[in-house]
Amino acid sequence: MNLKGLLFDKDGTLFDYQKSWGSFTLGFIDDLASGDAVLARRLAAAMGIDPGTARFAPDSPIVAGTPEEVMCTVLPFMPGWSAQALTDRLNAAAAKAPQVPATELAPLLCDLRNKGFALGVATNDAEVAAREHIEAAGIGGAFDFLAGYDSGHGAKPDPGMCLAFARATNLNPGDCAMIGDSLHDLTAGRAAGMVCIAVCTGIAPAKEFAPFADVVLPDIGHIPGWLTGR
Repeated sequence: MNLKGLLFDKDGTLFDYQKSWGSFTLGFIDDLASGDAVLARRLAAAMGIDPGTARFAPDSPIVAGTPEEVMCTVLPFMPGWSAQALTDRLNAAAAKAPQVPATELAPLLCDLRNKGFALGVATNDAEVAAREHIEAAGIGGAFDFLAGYDSGHGAKPDPGMCLAFARATNLNPGDCAMIGDSLHDLTAGRAAGMVCIAVCTGIAPAKEFAPFADVVLPDIGHIPGWLTGR
């Protein structure tokens, strides 16, 4: 199989999940709670984050869910708010959240493009937030395709974004790889007929990926070596 397209998840794949989102999430919770410590603890529990360590639980809805799905978990504790209003507030705040690259992104992506790969991003984050994060990292020009959960292709684990990438780059899905840090990513890629590459810069442990991934790598910086050795 000769891979021609590489489709990356964003959070936990291009960017280290815990380092990028732990402190941000606690700050967002404190802002929502407006000084109510009991409410803050309830919101943290709903979002699956430890207030003491700022670490996410493996089953946190934030890790793979869309912003709408995350905000639906806290809606019961936020009387007077709608799910849409909470989602809008989260998206606006998240777009400004500093991101910590999982590896040196610019040289990696430049190398892959020079080797002829089409590159894309498929994230369950909002498209606007994803574009802001990628532009802030200085890698906006590296990608031929970018989609968020709200771009019209559906959200992972459905394969819509994966298939849209293949169409946008005139490639067969089987000539593409989906690269991600969650089972949502791998399920979407597999349903689209893509090669599935798991990376360990998210929250899920490597052993969770083994039955679903064609290969499990420490981070995306190991992709060129893996491609060479195939």
